Amino acid sequence: MNSFKRTVSAEAMQSEWAEIQAAQQNPALFRPLYDRYYEPIFHFIFKRTQDAVLCADLCSQVFLKAMQKLENYSFQGVPFSAWLFRIASNEVSQHYRHTQKKRVVSIEDRNLSNMIDEMDSDGLSQYRDVLIGSLDELREKDLEIIELRFFEQRPFKEIADLLGITESNAKVRTYRVLERLKKIMLKNM
Repeated sequence: MNSFKRTVSAEAMQSEWAEIQAAQQNPALFRPLYDRYYEPIFHFIFKRTQDAVLCADLCSQVFLKAMQKLENYSFQGVPFSAWLFRIASNEVSQHYRHTQKKRVVSIEDRNLSNMIDEMDSDGLSQYRDVLIGSLDELREKDLEIIELRFFEQRPFKEIADLLGITESNAKVRTYRVLERLKKIMLKNM
């Protein structure tokens, strides 16, 4: 997400809302929004698929749906990108449901270390393979929280925006998932 800012000022959101309203009146004016968010959405989907062709297809579906539903979009005090990421997340989930394949999660050792530190479990770092296997046993929505928080390093506020929940709910859900994951790991050892 090189060119994508993680935090958006209130002024930038208001300016973007004006762009969105213009695009709602004239779909040709959607192009600046597409140009701004194509790359971050593409990376978001690619991390979940690891397949460039599939990613391009899903990405085009995201923007097609965004354009089709743009007239119903209303400013909710969060960045427009949160809405696009939610559409992208739904498209990825729908793809995996229809194909009945397991979802891909990009894992880096440093992210695993951060997750283990957050779980506050002494000695679990030696069980890397158990942790990775235990991730497979999580429900898709639980895996998504883990992925957003630990593998994509997103702050709770951004997770909340992406999932359409409050920031405190994002924290609670994350720690509940970590507790479930810890239990699964202990069962698998």
